Amino acid sequence: MNTIWKFFQYGYLIVALVCLIEAFSKWSLEREKAYLFLGASIFIILVFFFKRHFRKKIEKRNNLNK
Repeated sequence: MNTIWKFFQYGYLIVALVCLIEAFSKWSLEREKAYLFLGASIFIILVFFFKRHFRKKIEKRNNLNK
């Protein structure tokens, strides 16, 4: 089950990368939407780091109990 979560974890980075690409492509035409995509990508990156930290914490706790 942990390997599945590791793959989903990197899915967040892929989504953040897509949002960054969209932000840069819309920067000159629609500045408001570009800011929205930038904010979404920053939020998604923060979620990635939070989930990774939490998953490692759970794995560490599980390894201590074995």
